[in-house]
Amino acid sequence: MDEALLRSLTPSVLTVLVRRGADFAAAEDAVQDALVEAVRVWPADPPRDAKGWLITVAWRKFLDATRSDAARRRREDLVDEEPASGPAPAVDDTLQLYFLCAHPSLTASSAVALTLRAVGGLTTRQIAHAYLVPEATMAQRISRAKRTVSGVRFDQPGDVPTVLRVLYLVFNEGYSGDIDLAAEAIRLTRQLAAAIDHPEVAGLLALMLLHHARRASRTAPDGSLVPLAEQDRGKWDTKAIAEGVDILQAALARDRLGEFQAQAAIAALHADAPTAEETDWVQIVEWYDELTHLTGNPVVRLNRAVAVGEADGPRAGLAALAELDDSLPRHTAVAAYLHERDGDLATAARLYAEAAQQALNLAERDYLTRQAARLNTRRRR
Repeated sequence: MDEALLRSLTPSVLTVLVRRGADFAAAEDAVQDALVEAVRVWPADPPRDAKGWLITVAWRKFLDATRSDAARRRREDLVDEEPASGPAPAVDDTLQLYFLCAHPSLTASSAVALTLRAVGGLTTRQIAHAYLVPEATMAQRISRAKRTVSGVRFDQPGDVPTVLRVLYLVFNEGYSGDIDLAAEAIRLTRQLAAAIDHPEVAGLLALMLLHHARRASRTAPDGSLVPLAEQDRGKWDTKAIAEGVDILQAALARDRLGEFQAQAAIAALHADAPTAEETDWVQIVEWYDELTHLTGNPVVRLNRAVAVGEADGPRAGLAALAELDDSLPRHTAVAAYLHERDGDLATAARLYAEAAQQALNLAERDYLTRQAARLNTRRRR
């Protein structure tokens, strides 16, 4: 593979696409996809006309991306900005695409990346930014995922648990990231709930609605994060909360508990508390115990440590935290919070500063930096 040749051809291929009518950013994405394809194909089957091959493949990638974006925009025109309650409309082809992209042969991260690219219409650059990885790495990941599912038929049923996982992760990207996909994830989960009688589908829908109900209170006017305990609960969407609780209660009544129902139960307890001080932390710890039993997920145990700290005191929370791997995402931030609750401001300030360096996004980094500065200011007084 002649990488120098690829680099030398890139500007001229990009120029051809722009002259044919592609905007520059879209042309760049298409050329990058074509380069990834060249790295895969050329060693075994080198083309006679390298430049012509790249132009043909890049133009096809551009057309595919343009059609995907146009289809996404048409779907967005059919729904309001916020998800409407009530029965879902007739199922469109988007959910079928989710089943394809969420093929069980893919890892969860690859399935989400492929879904965001093929169905969500995000560029490779945007997805790479969301995952905090280089664009070339993400392009290779998406390319591998496309090859994996290239032979899957649309009329073959997909794997429901994998689709639920992808919808959940897409919702989280929309809920906490820079690209708003939360409403679309809720819309599709409504469709899935209407098509499949499955308590975990209902649990996921309830979880999404309960989290989305707090959206208006999650950030301050300047865009900074507002932690749950400090949120203005008057801004919470009570209609969405009521719907989420009703859906959850119906699912739990079937006595087929799954992780999304357990997560929704925790969210419902937060939503039910009139104030942060009135939160039923004892019940929340019990639900985290159920969730730990269901998943064995170390992140669940990390969240449980916070709940234990609220229910039984910060030292009990720190004891629970000590049992976990300190390389877990947000482990340092949780330790900082519990040390602050325990009155150790010096340790808490140091840990908040460390956690800021490990933050997964800019808003979280800014919040943790402000927490460290706040405690350092208190200590100097």
